[in-house]
Amino acid sequence: MLARPGEKVKIKVKVNGIWYEREVEPRKLLVHFLRDDLGLTGTKIGCDTSTCGACTVLMNGKSVKSCTVLAVQADGAEITTIEDGDGKLRAIQEAFKENFALQCGYCTPGMIMQSYYLLSENPSPSEEEIREGLHGNICRCTGYQNIVKAVQDASRRLVKQ
Repeated sequence: MLARPGEKVKIKVKVNGIWYEREVEPRKLLVHFLRDDLGLTGTKIGCDTSTCGACTVLMNGKSVKSCTVLAVQADGAEITTIEDGDGKLRAIQEAFKENFALQCGYCTPGMIMQSYYLLSENPSPSEEEIREGLHGNICRCTGYQNIVKAVQDASRRLVKQ
């Protein structure tokens, strides 16, 4: 895809079940598209280098760090963010809340989205598998123990559904 400087590119993206068509700068990151163009500010901007995972979303069912994906790369894709009303996502959010798996809360959307992906791939992970599955998402408050407990709780809740 070639675009001249200052030229915008039309993209069509399905976000949380709704299709959006927008013109974007070719170098605009997906995280900025979600936050600035669609007003979905639940996805956080942490490090801008894919180190922290605060910007984690699902793209076509796979976990991606939206600070490393261009909005134009998401053209035609289905994106799921923390704002999605999916029952599975709500169960994970409740488990995080009830297990005190958040301190400052900045990493929480990314942790929840990564947990969502993990539990989609492995509905009953071991503690070690949870820790490995969340590798790449950083909690600067170091609340990992409660985050692992929340994912275990979410797993139990989802198996019952």
